Amino acid sequence: MSSIAAAFVQRGKKIVAIGRNYAAHAKELNNATPKEPFFFLKPTTSYVSSGGRVEIPRGIIAHHEVELGLIIGKGGRDIPKANAAAHIAGYTLAVDMTARNLQDKVKKAGLPWSAAKGFDTFTPIGPFIPKTTVADPHALRLSLKINGITKQDGTTSDMIFRIPRLIEHISSIMTLEEGDLILTGTPEGVGEVVPGDKVECSLSDSNGEELAALEFTAAAREGGYEFQA
Repeated sequence: MSSIAAAFVQRGKKIVAIGRNYAAHAKELNNATPKEPFFFLKPTTSYVSSGGRVEIPRGIIAHHEVELGLIIGKGGRDIPKANAAAHIAGYTLAVDMTARNLQDKVKKAGLPWSAAKGFDTFTPIGPFIPKTTVADPHALRLSLKINGITKQDGTTSDMIFRIPRLIEHISSIMTLEEGDLILTGTPEGVGEVVPGDKVECSLSDSNGEELAALEFTAAAREGGYEFQA
């Protein structure tokens, strides 16, 4: 196991986040289902460890998106699907926090999403899970609760593009490096997180055994960015 991969939060160089990889999620936001994978980048400065605090900037409507993450253990370029598994070191549980009103504003203007996805603390992250402990990454259950009420409850079997295809596609565009995190998309049920909320997430296998847990609280950010409609 790569020591860089196991310490991906501290040593990884990039977060590659797949968009609209669950049909029901694309539909709930009135987005078209993609014909090929598409992705955006998040800065590693957006990581916040389990037990931490997500800071919501002034005027921002922040949405939760719980996701399975995979960590690259062996870098590469132009990786074929057949070889993709050899490049995976492990998995993790993550939340791709999104400034939804800012995202909607910049999308309408044809501008990038970087700010809407890249605020500090906007990638709550769980523990490293060695791939040897995950029999089938496409048979996992993702769930997210806010103040004890389930908001997202989905299975990775509903991915439109499976993990080998994602690795093939991303590496055909940019080199993947040890410690990089790929967020594989979110199931339906995304919604708002407001200051004071407690968020609890879980990743479990097909037998119901929990592989990872992630929790955080939300708070109002002091200073910094303020959304202007």
